[in-house]
Amino acid sequence: MGVREEIEALKEKLVKYNHEYYVLDQPSVPDSEYDRLMQSLIQLEEKHPELKTSDSPTVRVGGKVLDAFEKVNHQTPMLSLANAFNASDLRAFDKRVKDTLGKTAISYVCELKIDGLAVSLTYEEGEFILGATRGDGSIGENITENLKTIRTIPLKVDATGRLEVRGEAFMPKASFLKLNEVRLEKDEEPFANPRNAAAGSLRQLDSKVAAKRNLDIFLYAVGEAPVEKEAHSTYLAYLDSLGFKTNKERALCSSIDDVIAYIERWTTKRTDLDYEIDGIVVKVDEIAAQQQLGFTAKSPRWAIAYKFPAEEVVTTLEDVEFSVGRTGVVTPTALLTPVKVAGTTVSRASLHNGDFIEEKDIRLKDRVIIKKAGDIIPEVVRVIEEERPADSVPFQMPTRCPSCDSDLTQLEGEVALRCFNPQCPAQLTEGLAHFVSRLAMNIDGLGEKVVEQLYHASLVKDVSDLYYLQRNDVLNLDRMGEKSVDNLLAAIEASKNNSLERLLFGLGIRFIGSKAAKTLAIAFETMANLKTQDKEALMAVDEIGDKMADAVVKYFNEPHVEVLLNRLKEQGVNMSYTGPKAPEVVDETFKDKTFVITGTLEHYKRQELKALLEARGAKVTGSVSKKTDVLIAGVEAGSKLDKAEKLEITIWDEATLKDHL
Repeated sequence: MGVREEIEALKEKLVKYNHEYYVLDQPSVPDSEYDRLMQSLIQLEEKHPELKTSDSPTVRVGGKVLDAFEKVNHQTPMLSLANAFNASDLRAFDKRVKDTLGKTAISYVCELKIDGLAVSLTYEEGEFILGATRGDGSIGENITENLKTIRTIPLKVDATGRLEVRGEAFMPKASFLKLNEVRLEKDEEPFANPRNAAAGSLRQLDSKVAAKRNLDIFLYAVGEAPVEKEAHSTYLAYLDSLGFKTNKERALCSSIDDVIAYIERWTTKRTDLDYEIDGIVVKVDEIAAQQQLGFTAKSPRWAIAYKFPAEEVVTTLEDVEFSVGRTGVVTPTALLTPVKVAGTTVSRASLHNGDFIEEKDIRLKDRVIIKKAGDIIPEVVRVIEEERPADSVPFQMPTRCPSCDSDLTQLEGEVALRCFNPQCPAQLTEGLAHFVSRLAMNIDGLGEKVVEQLYHASLVKDVSDLYYLQRNDVLNLDRMGEKSVDNLLAAIEASKNNSLERLLFGLGIRFIGSKAAKTLAIAFETMANLKTQDKEALMAVDEIGDKMADAVVKYFNEPHVEVLLNRLKEQGVNMSYTGPKAPEVVDETFKDKTFVITGTLEHYKRQELKALLEARGAKVTGSVSKKTDVLIAGVEAGSKLDKAEKLEITIWDEATLKDHL
């Protein structure tokens, strides 16, 4: 077999396996086999770049960097939909449709309204050639390279001529939570909700960024096709037949009463979904009827979007609290009169930064509208200015650190205020708390209150002091009995044996999260080796970027860091990487299987168990799906257990787990 034939054979297999995994939820090969084939294709294309095509599966990883997005004229406008907010609005819509058509019965297709970014995909002779945002409906932006990284978008379909389809790109809830965890680790502003995260990911000029965000898409319409269908529902079936991913939760309803029943069902069920929806789209099914109904200037007359009741409430902003993080960033938080929103009582809400407060003109004692962004993060939507007190004055951000009273600085290009005092108590205690946390040195018994006591008693000023603690000193702290002290000192002693990546993460180097710390530890093996590397050497490591490399070099050039590392070394803290460099497959019980852990386990900590499973060749994820092989259920397992039982997934209790391990 020649190289060209080998490449085509690999592409054919990878396209098939990709579709099975991401669209059908029915993988026929393990992840390791897919990864092996992908690496083979990447290597062949690197050796023979002239044979790489635009529809190669390797474009999924991104890599093309644009100077700017080109403008795209939509041949058929991407119009918005009129809104309905209650059953009366829906019945009025139904009456208008029937009166215009002169019919007494109409069939409607109901689809979940995905809270994402509307996009258009264009294919010529089956090849994906253009992907664009909705923009203003007439003109969008060319985001083809970013859309190619979404694995549920086929790069080639079995269609002749020109095909243009439309859908909603979105970020699943699990991907959103994971992305924000990573951003917080890197001292970056978290996204407010999954929709903003999806839009921000697809409007990156570097497609590698989009590739890492785990986006998805549902296709819901055909703009132009080489075939004609009689109904919207049959067009959706046509999309399915071509390999596009459509939302199977749709329903064909024979009356407006059925439509309302469908909406009522999803109003309560929507929180069970793995993605955000903000309503239901209702469309007349018959294409001839759609054409007869036509359009207004802004929207089609044959469709309407029912919007779920907004989870927004009004309360009073009593005060603003400022906290100082371990990197010196000062973050404002609104203190509210407690109020219920989306099922929970909210008394605090994020104000993000000074620009956010100024833009919304938020003031003390204002009446404000609160919502949970993406049903996750409480935030202030806007101020009710007509209810503002007469003596109200614009809010002023502090100029001095609320912890140490040092001057605050706003760096060029940043919105955050920072305290640059290395002896700031808040930064030191936050740094200590981070050092002992679960993903860092994992020292049990060192909670926030104990850390603060140690600091204020002048027993611990930096992380190295933890390893010089004496038993009698700790016994003098409040609520620290002999057993607690002995357990704490034993945990500190045990942490000395941690692998290098935990220490690196615990040191709190800016932009270096737990994943980057492990990448560096594996690449350079020892602290002594790592601290001598220059920026170029660091950036040569996969996934270590410009900012990360700069931060590492700057950190190790600080005079106090050498002293700190020497003190840690004197106390026997390990400075080498001791973890596995590749999965060590033990048996077929774990190899290439997907596990989910839920509930409280008696004998295992979550991260330790994850490492044990991964070392045996397993994949550990955070949510249950058809791809899950085993759910490990501890005490008080909740919705994940219910979903696993519904999907008939194998469930292990802790005793079964121990037997297999």
